[in-house]
Amino acid sequence: MDNDAIARRFHRLAALMEVRGDDPFRLRSYRNAAEAIEVWPTPLKEIAEKEGVAGLQEIPGVGKAIAGKVMELLAKGTFDAWERLTAETPESVLDLLEIPGIGPKTAALLHQRFKVSSRAELKTFVNSGGLNMVDGIGPKTATRIKEVLATD
Repeated sequence: MDNDAIARRFHRLAALMEVRGDDPFRLRSYRNAAEAIEVWPTPLKEIAEKEGVAGLQEIPGVGKAIAGKVMELLAKGTFDAWERLTAETPESVLDLLEIPGIGPKTAALLHQRFKVSSRAELKTFVNSGGLNMVDGIGPKTATRIKEVLATD
């Protein structure tokens, strides 16, 4: 697993936490770590093998907890916090954020209140007139969402 893949996992973790309404300071720390990891010149796998957690903590924004998650990610391809989070909120919810007009709060509302957790479920929801029940989605946004989903 290269640095980009590791950074992408932490970006997705932060986005999933944001959809869930988790602590903004925690999700910011994951985003900061992801941004540092993306541009770090040395492969994290190499650092982990040679220096372990202490070596990873030399990267700005990577503390002990995140370094531990990186070690776990490199060893297992995943980490426990990710597995727990995605068991409660499917990763497919993040696909909703790619649709113009749907941000973290709307994605959270769609998932929590209407049990929409994927683009396919959103398409079914929209086709049955569900967008009319979603607070914060006006006619223009609803039209934009319908247009995007029509191309799926």
